[in-house]
Amino acid sequence: MTLPSIGVVYGGPSQSVLQLVKAIGAQGISIDFVTTNSNGDRPLDVPLQVWIEEESYRIQYFPCRIWGDYKWSQAICQWLFQSIHDYNLAHVNAIFSLPNLPVYWAAQHHQVPYVVTPRGMLEPWALGYKQDKKRFYYHLLEKPALQKAKAIHALAHQEANSLLPLQLTTPIAVIPNGTHRAEFEVLPDPILFHQVFPGLEDKNIILFLGRIDPKKGLDLLAPALAKVLDHFPTAHLVIAGPDNIGFLPTVQSYFQKVQCYHAVTFTGMLTGDLKKAALAAAQVYVAPSYSEGFSISVLEGMASGLPCIITTGCNFPEAATAQATYVVDINSESIAHALVQCLANPQAAQEMGERARQLIFSDYTWDSIAKKMIRVYEAILNDRPIPYTQ
Repeated sequence: MTLPSIGVVYGGPSQSVLQLVKAIGAQGISIDFVTTNSNGDRPLDVPLQVWIEEESYRIQYFPCRIWGDYKWSQAICQWLFQSIHDYNLAHVNAIFSLPNLPVYWAAQHHQVPYVVTPRGMLEPWALGYKQDKKRFYYHLLEKPALQKAKAIHALAHQEANSLLPLQLTTPIAVIPNGTHRAEFEVLPDPILFHQVFPGLEDKNIILFLGRIDPKKGLDLLAPALAKVLDHFPTAHLVIAGPDNIGFLPTVQSYFQKVQCYHAVTFTGMLTGDLKKAALAAAQVYVAPSYSEGFSISVLEGMASGLPCIITTGCNFPEAATAQATYVVDINSESIAHALVQCLANPQAAQEMGERARQLIFSDYTWDSIAKKMIRVYEAILNDRPIPYTQ
């Protein structure tokens, strides 16, 4: 398994790959995880170029150099060409990242089959962001590699459908992300959150959990919050996530422009019990994204029993079918209406949150996701049709 970085500043995709690796290893599969020490401005403080034994897998970090939006690791390139032939299969995560290129090339050179998981990076909105640069990179480097993959792993049916216009001939398997039931069956006391962020005890907390990034729809959430405050003056938005691209001042300006900045708290990234305490303290979870692969934080909000408001860009229509979330159009009016409905009808919102919790515990745990991924690997290695294709 490879990923350019698992640094926490890169948000959900990094952590979802790590959880998938753990879950696959727990099924008795021998799995190694290879990545770099990149973590924004501060590299991870980890041993480099040695195997680190974890409970169900091994991980090796390689040094890299960063230039603006790009990173490169000569060390990982050399290791791949020397070692990839020791593996039956490679699984590449994310695209538009230079450290992935030697994985493709080494696998092709040594005839090692590989799977690619774009993790939402081929969604229409994602392709449109910095599109001139991506168009050149995609046609020159990514598309040839995707065509030679044994399978493309999409996280949702909508993501798979969005790949069709690219006219790739590679089979597309649809397997979502997951979460760990045991982590959300009993949440910490909300007081842990209130001790760190006092003054919110009497507020109706709306929680946004994710990176501060243009695709997350915070420009839509600002006017939505202003409308909510007209009905519920005690509503308060908590934005919990890292700003690894310097986008925070722009986001702050969204709320200042609509005169509701006083009702927003930026906590930075929350992890561990503090993040779970924030989930316990919240009344509503919101994900106003333009585009997602399949959001881990949405799964966490649902597993916590919160009524969740997500956009169609979150690629989770199954949640709407199960009446387990509000799935709304990607505009501020729809987001505001759903927020008001949740806060105005707490009993119905609580019941929706419970349906969400049961849906996640039933169908979206890492154990079940890992078993599906292993079946894809087995099909490739035994030259059988790829399962879970549309």
